[in-house]
Parts: sequence; structure tokens; C-alpha cells
Amino acid sequence: MKIFEVVKILKADVLTGTENMEMEVFSVCGSDLMSDVMAYVKENVLLLTGLANIQVIRTAEMMDIKAIAFVRGKKPDQAMLELAGEKGIIVMTTRDPMFISCGKLYSAGITGRGVWD
Repeated sequence: MKIFEVVKILKADVLTGTENMEMEVFSVCGSDLMSDVMAYVKENVLLLTGLANIQVIRTAEMMDIKAIAFVRGKKPDQAMLELAGEKGIIVMTTRDPMFISCGKLYSAGITGRGVWD
């Protein structure tokens, strides 16, 4: 699924990486625990999280995650946005909670397959 499709499904606001809307993600990882993200995430993953601190961007950088959607209306601060921009990470925010966000994406055909396997 392409990022522009994710944005439409989640009714998300894109905060960084608008030039990369054609990028594809093949699965979604929904977690507020960055240790789980580091233990299980594979490639081409969209990270959904409600944790809004710099560690999310650092974890995404380490795990080569190129797209993050902050759920529950969480907004990353300016330092997070600057770092994400430097690292080429797409950052978006949606008002939906994580459960609803995951459900919408799953219903649209994207799975967690490959993330937790």
C-alpha cells in the first residue's frame, strides 16, 4: 500500500516527508513499546504509535522504518520533526486511536504479516 493511500484511510495530516507519498509499506506495526518494535519489525513497515518522544524517531532510524503515524491526535514536537526530516522519515498524525487505525488499514488489505512472524 502506498503512503498516500494510508493518509487517505487514516484521514491523517502529513507533517514530514510529503515528497515520499508514493513509497510503499507492506505491513503495519502498532506499538507504544519501542522494545517490541526493535524485536519484531521487518522491512517496509508503517509504525503506528501513541508514544510521542524522540525515541520513536531514533527507533525508526535504527530499524529503517520510513513512516510513522502518531495515533490519538498525538503531535510530535519540533525536534522530532526536524530529526525525522533529516532521516527521511515520513511523519503523520491521526485522531483515531490505535485499534481503529489498525482496523482500518487491515480492512483495506494491509496486514501485520512479516512484522510479528
